[in-house]
Amino acid sequence: MTEQTHMRRMPRQQMDITPELLLRAYRAGLFPMAETRDGFRLYWLDPELRGVLPLDRFHLPKRLARTVLAGRFRVTTDAAFEAVIAACAESGPRRAETWINPTIERLFVALHVQGHAHSVECWEGDELVGGLYGLAMAGAFFGESMFSRARDASKVALVHLVARLRLGGFTLLDTQFVTTHLAQFGTREVPREVYRSYLAAALEEPARWLEAPEGNALRAAIEEMREEN
Repeated sequence: MTEQTHMRRMPRQQMDITPELLLRAYRAGLFPMAETRDGFRLYWLDPELRGVLPLDRFHLPKRLARTVLAGRFRVTTDAAFEAVIAACAESGPRRAETWINPTIERLFVALHVQGHAHSVECWEGDELVGGLYGLAMAGAFFGESMFSRARDASKVALVHLVARLRLGGFTLLDTQFVTTHLAQFGTREVPREVYRSYLAAALEEPARWLEAPEGNALRAAIEEMREEN
């Protein structure tokens, strides 16, 4: 995620944020961020331009498609949610600071326990080497953050996420912002009001998060995405 110049930041929190309040905020088009990993306060963000990855126009590069279908990584969902969000919160050579503070971790772990927040994990043996997490609500999935400790690990996790969302009937993948990493897959910016229309429509969709799609459905969905490019 990157800082945007056209952003509306709501006043600082004046009360404890609960998982229920967080769900209401996402339904209204808002999402929280801390200024730093150690920052105490959260801010509600409402960007003028919102990042959206069209699920029906996902760009899957040929080399990445080969990597995904070859099964280089063992991919799971909801198997290590707390480890994924903790890894996303870590600073490193590519990011000196992160926006995921302990409050955000606590809230999303609670939402995961309630069945609202989900993760996709990539493993090499027993080592967690990449993944992502986000919030599912009706036909909308709000992608929060991803991390990678091995080449292509976060990209493979994203491909698996998109395949599951398509199979489950989701219509909106909200990325919050557009980064160079996400742009290569077709992520684009839409104005706030356009985003809200997408969100309203998605919240009416009876989509389902599929932790383990039946049979070869997941592979077939990934192959279909490859053929569309």
